[in-house]
Amino acid sequence: MNPDVMISYLPLYKDALFLTMRVGWKGVVIAVLIGLIGSAILHFEIPIAKTVVSAYIQLFRNTPLLVQLFFIYFALPKIGVRISPEACGTWGLGLLGGAYMTETFRSGLENIPKIQFESAESLGMSRGQVFRYVILPQAISSSIPGLMANVIFLLKETSVFSTISLMDLMFTAKDLIGMYAKTIECLTLLVVFYLIMLLPVSILGNIVERRLRYAEFGD
Repeated sequence: MNPDVMISYLPLYKDALFLTMRVGWKGVVIAVLIGLIGSAILHFEIPIAKTVVSAYIQLFRNTPLLVQLFFIYFALPKIGVRISPEACGTWGLGLLGGAYMTETFRSGLENIPKIQFESAESLGMSRGQVFRYVILPQAISSSIPGLMANVIFLLKETSVFSTISLMDLMFTAKDLIGMYAKTIECLTLLVVFYLIMLLPVSILGNIVERRLRYAEFGD
């Protein structure tokens, strides 16, 4: 292993890290928004929309992200819909994550006792106010472990973005290995930079879970 080679590659990995994180976190935000909307539709059993959301979940949870990216990036242009690699990665990750987030938030909603709905409505709150101020905060709180697991899963899934020519961490590592055959150095840097991206999220998730558990159950 040559430390000088690794040092010379650091700027390339840094740029790739920023790109990977930008696309990854945009995808996570989209996934959370889809999850909140989808879980509310399923929980309140809104006609027609419930069927659409259920079909969406089955489609995206049972097909690989790589296939979904290929469809968005290579198939959609055939019907006139062209999309950049970064936008493809963002929306592909967001749509995949949305299916998982919907189920995560739905399970959180189902953990809320029905009496809380009835009590809030008896105080004169509308159904929307009950959901926004009483139910949703509790559902998100109980969904935090699943939410953080999904976030880490989605950020790790960014490793397939290299297949659509997005110069992420994986693309950078493979490109450098192909050009200079410095396999050990490149793969070591790849592991280090993925840890830089994911380890803080994992630590933060553990801290948030402990605080919420303490707030709910005590020491």
